[in-house]
Amino acid sequence: MDHPRLDAQEWDIVIVGGGPGGSTTGSMLRLYDPTLKILILERERFPRDHIGESQLPPISFVLHEIGAWDKIEAAGFPVKIGATYTWGRTTDPWIFGFVPEAEVPKAIERPGKFEGWRQRVAFQVDRAIYDDILLRHAAELGCVVAQERAVRQVLRTGDRIDGLELADGAVVRARRYIDASGAAAVIRRAMDVNVEVPTLLKNVAFWDYWTNPDWIGVMDNKARQVHIRSLPFGWTWNIRLGPDRVSIGLVCNAEYYRASGKKPAELYEEALDAQPELRAFLAGAAPRGEVEATTDWSFVVDRTYGENWFLVGECSGFADPILAAGLTLTQTGARELAYTILELERGELDRDWLVTRYDELQRRRVRQHMRFAEFWYSANGIFDDIRENCARIASDAGLRLTPEEAFRWLSQGGLADDIPGQAGIGGLDVAGVKQIMSRFTGRSAKWTIDGKNVFRLNLAGAEKSTVGLLHKGRIVPVDCWKRGGRTLAKVGIQAHLIEAMLHASDISEIVARVNATVAASPNPQPSHLIFSHITQLLEVMANDHWVTCDVKRKRAVLNVSTPEEGQIIYTAPDREAG
Repeated sequence: MDHPRLDAQEWDIVIVGGGPGGSTTGSMLRLYDPTLKILILERERFPRDHIGESQLPPISFVLHEIGAWDKIEAAGFPVKIGATYTWGRTTDPWIFGFVPEAEVPKAIERPGKFEGWRQRVAFQVDRAIYDDILLRHAAELGCVVAQERAVRQVLRTGDRIDGLELADGAVVRARRYIDASGAAAVIRRAMDVNVEVPTLLKNVAFWDYWTNPDWIGVMDNKARQVHIRSLPFGWTWNIRLGPDRVSIGLVCNAEYYRASGKKPAELYEEALDAQPELRAFLAGAAPRGEVEATTDWSFVVDRTYGENWFLVGECSGFADPILAAGLTLTQTGARELAYTILELERGELDRDWLVTRYDELQRRRVRQHMRFAEFWYSANGIFDDIRENCARIASDAGLRLTPEEAFRWLSQGGLADDIPGQAGIGGLDVAGVKQIMSRFTGRSAKWTIDGKNVFRLNLAGAEKSTVGLLHKGRIVPVDCWKRGGRTLAKVGIQAHLIEAMLHASDISEIVARVNATVAASPNPQPSHLIFSHITQLLEVMANDHWVTCDVKRKRAVLNVSTPEEGQIIYTAPDREAG
C-alpha cells in the first residue's frame, strides 16, 4: 500500500489520515467514481491500537454500502446489540438495546449476512484490526495509501491549500484536500479554524487492554452489550473486542482528576477496585500494562470547509463518549462528505448549497449529541439540578426557556433529526428518548399528542426550501419547509403523513391514508410499524409546531404512553460482566 514517489503526479483528492474517516471517505469516492485519483496519507504504520471501539447501528449500513461489511463480519468482532448501564436513580443495571432481544438468536451464525436484525445492530471492534481492514479496502478500491508519511506543513494562500509538504520534503498537490487526521487536526490547525467548547462537560479518559485465554470460546457466538458502570467520580466502560481481549476504561471529570493529585494509573486502579463485579470479571486476566490518557472534552468547529478543503470526523467535532457516537459521527460524516464531493465533481448542483448543507449537518449532529450527553450526565447527579442544567443547554442552543420549558424541549423536541424524515439520536427513537427521561427522572414522560384526535398541518411563517437525501452516490434535492431553525421534509413516511394531513385532520383517516399509500409503495411495511412511525413523527412535528393538536368528543383518540420497562430499555437480567 506504500508509494514513495507521491509528488510525481497531480492528485484529485489528498486525504490526511488513514483512520475510519479517511478510509471511508476514500472508499465511498472511488466506489461511485473510479476515475478519481485519491491519495491517503497516514503518519503511522497499521495495525495500531486506537480508542473508540464501540459502534452504533448506522455504521453497519455505511460498511455495507462501500462493500466492507462482509470483511468486518468475517473478522469475528462481537456483535453489539446495545449497552447495559448503572446510571440514574438506581444502582441496578438496565439495558438500552438496539433491537428486542427476542429477535436475536441465542447462537449467532458467523459470518452472517447483512439482513434482518443484523441491519439494526453494530460491532464492538478492535481498532487495530478494524482500521487496517478499512484502509486496505480503500486501497483495493483504487485509493493510493501511503503509510508512515506525515504532513510537516500545509502550504496555503489565504483560504486555499496549495500543497502538503511531507516529513521527507516531498510536496503533494491536489485539487481538493480532506483533513481526517482526528486529534492531530493537521489541516484544521493550519487553516486557523476556530474551535468552540459549548459544553458543561470537561472529562478525561484513561484506559488499558486486558487479555485472558480462558475467555476464548466463552460467549463467542453470542450477542454482546457494552457495560457502562457509574462511579461517584465518573464511569467505566467494558468492551469485549475479541475472543480473549477487552477494553476497560475510566471517564471522569477533569477537575476531579486534577484535584485528586493521583496519576492516571492510580485513578484507574481505584475505579476498578470500586467495582467488585468488574474485578471478578478480570480475575486471571492480564493488563497490557500501559494506562493511556486523553481529554474527552466535547467541541465543535465553526466551519468544516474552505476554498478547496474539508474537515471530517473528530478533527471537526467530538461529543462525549457516553453515547458511543464517535465512530458513528465519523463514518456517517465521511459518507456525507464523499457524496458532497461527488456532486461538486459533477457540477450539476449549486456549490454553496452543497457545502453549506454538509457544514450545517455535521456541526448540528455534534452539538445535539453534546446536548443529549449533558442531559445524560445531569440524570446521574453530575450537575446539581437537572432542570436548571437543561435551561443552560437550551441557552447554548440559542433558546431562552425556563428550566421547566427547557426540560420539556430537550426530552421531547430538542433533539433534531440526523436524517430528514426520521427522529432520534444516539440509537434512540422518540419513544426511547422519553423512556430514558422517565428512567432518569422518576416522572412519566408525557406525549403532546396523547389524548388528541385532530391534527392539522401548520405551515404559517415557513419558507419552502430543499434538503438533500443520499442515494447511490447522488444527493437528491427534496422539498421541505424551514422555520426557526427547524425543517419539515417531504420524505419517507413523513411525506405520506404530510400528504394525508393536507386532505384530512381526523387521526383515523390520517392513519388510513398513510397505510394505503405505504401498502401500494415498492417497500410496504406492517401496519403496526407504520403506526409507530406516524405517532413518533406527529410528536416531533407537534413539539416543533408543524402540527396543531385538538380533540373532538365522541371520536377515538390517540392513547400514547411510555412504559418504564419495554423491549428496548429495561432492567437487566443477571449475566456476566463482559
